[in-house]
Amino acid sequence: MVVIMKVGASERQIQQASHELERLGFKVHRVDGVMRTILGAIGDKRGIDPQRLAVLDGVERVVEITKPYKLASREFNPDSTIVSVGGVQIGGPELAIIAGPCSVESEEQIYRCARLVAQQGVRLMRGGAFKPRTSPYSFQGLGEAGLKLLRAAADQHGLYIVTEVLDTTHVDTVAQYADVLQIGARNMQNFALLKAVGRCDKPVLLKRGIAATLEEWLMAAEYVLDGGNKNVILCERGIRTFSDHLRFTLDVGAVSVVKELSHLPVIVDPSHAAGVRTKVIPLALAGVAAGADGLIVEIHHDPDTALCDGPQALLPEQFQLLMSELDLVAQAVRRRLVRHYGSTQSYAQSY
Repeated sequence: MVVIMKVGASERQIQQASHELERLGFKVHRVDGVMRTILGAIGDKRGIDPQRLAVLDGVERVVEITKPYKLASREFNPDSTIVSVGGVQIGGPELAIIAGPCSVESEEQIYRCARLVAQQGVRLMRGGAFKPRTSPYSFQGLGEAGLKLLRAAADQHGLYIVTEVLDTTHVDTVAQYADVLQIGARNMQNFALLKAVGRCDKPVLLKRGIAATLEEWLMAAEYVLDGGNKNVILCERGIRTFSDHLRFTLDVGAVSVVKELSHLPVIVDPSHAAGVRTKVIPLALAGVAAGADGLIVEIHHDPDTALCDGPQALLPEQFQLLMSELDLVAQAVRRRLVRHYGSTQSYAQSY
């Protein structure tokens, strides 16, 4: 259930309500909104009269959450969550762009890709050091050595890192270097890993599984939120259907539905959905038009030599074209595409 405090409720009243919930056996999650504070009570509510809580000083009303995902639901937090990564906000009026290669391959490669990212005013760079591959004979990533290269390249251009963590034993190591921890589609229901990143203080980007329902996706987010980590970003990356003309089917409709069901920001991964670079830009624009809060796209200075997913990586000139076309879509959907160049910001479109 959710205990909604009155506008202007004192800290003493909020603490009293919180202590009462804990006394009744609930785990309390506090959200301080712009106007009021909300206390999410997670636990067994059988035998507890909500009216008993509604009469506490400073309480406006008590709402029972009907969704199985409590903390991720709009009922828990009607205000959209904004996740901040350095100076970049994900979930607000600004479109957040994450770009970079599928994997860290070499020092020269990751430095050149970092430069391409920075040249377009993008501040969030992706790149895998630990790679989950279908074949055990495929390139598995450089591990911690790749993380070090990624961090060094990002620091040279003032970028923030988004990279995947595959195993509970890697969480602390990856968190030393990364600014955002990514949970890939294959690990969406790796509950031990979800609990581990839930205890971490770094934002988590949670990709939807290739056959996951929206409820399963949000329940996976619930594991992270329940661990105490409130900074969760959802990522729609395409699901497996009977359609075989692209690598996956980008569920564009899911973007608007999930944003109604949940307060968490939602971004789109058009690269993994498309599987071929010629289709990445149309899918990216469609995702933003449907209400996505941003994109995560793969780029490479020489994708024909890439060790992982080269066919879906945008060429430098295609990445530049995508950023230009995003200006037009941002204007149409009343969003803002911000280019960050060093310490300055260029607002391509502002509404």
